[in-house]
Amino acid sequence: MELSKEERPAKNDILGKIMLKVSSFPSMPQAVVKLMALLEQKDIAIDEITRIMRHDPGLTANVLKLSNSAYFGIPSKVGTLKHAVMFLGLKRFTQIVVAACVSDNMDRTIEGYDLPPGELWRHSIAVSSTAEALVKLKKNITTMDVFTPALLHDMGKLVLGTFVKKEFHNIKKIAAQGVPFEVAENMVLGTDHAEIGAQILAHWSFPSDVIDAVRWHHNPERIKNSKMQTEIVYLSNLLCQACGNGDSAESKSIIPSTVVLNRLGIKLDEYEIILNKVSIWMNKLADSLTFD
Repeated sequence: MELSKEERPAKNDILGKIMLKVSSFPSMPQAVVKLMALLEQKDIAIDEITRIMRHDPGLTANVLKLSNSAYFGIPSKVGTLKHAVMFLGLKRFTQIVVAACVSDNMDRTIEGYDLPPGELWRHSIAVSSTAEALVKLKKNITTMDVFTPALLHDMGKLVLGTFVKKEFHNIKKIAAQGVPFEVAENMVLGTDHAEIGAQILAHWSFPSDVIDAVRWHHNPERIKNSKMQTEIVYLSNLLCQACGNGDSAESKSIIPSTVVLNRLGIKLDEYEIILNKVSIWMNKLADSLTFD
């Protein structure tokens, strides 16, 4: 479907405004940037990690709350960052810090996508939980961090929400013809939430594999040599949407890409079995990873 000549200038004007909003999006706290840099090193002293965190008491408090959640299975309550790092390890601890940083923004109403307060956070956590459970279930899958890209896959909605709301009639009109919502979004706005989310993460200096997983979480088959992170995030998001957890504005098709299933070594009948288990994963795992 092509846009008319009259529609193209309006599309370009909208895209310009979106890019301005992306450029003014809040930066990731320096503590997170420094912690991610530490992941590339070996033999990091715990005191160095706590030194980085101590300048942000609000972030520290949220990190400790998440560290004590049932999701991470720490046998006894931790009261200090040092103990949290000792029990969890630097990689898992950094994942928690990232979650603590974005939780407030994800916990609010997201205009345009019909997401009430807390729904984007719950969906993001559900996708993260499902991604990690899927990796454990498929023991043949070897991948790096799936928790972080799964958690951040819909970050772009924080920027695009107001623009989607203004153009919702036009987007919905295209989507009603069987076009996926994110494609209709791109046709009207000149971009989509996956691309904007990737731009935010690039601005935050996240690793390229995390950025790619966010950028292509709706269509990983478009990447010739994609990493399994992208396929896992795609499939986990699709599974959660199929179980009724996610954005009511987006398509709820539960038919996955056969290309992705083949890459992951999952047969269609096995996918159906996994789908039946996802609602249990979401209830058991996502509910345990909250601030309540």
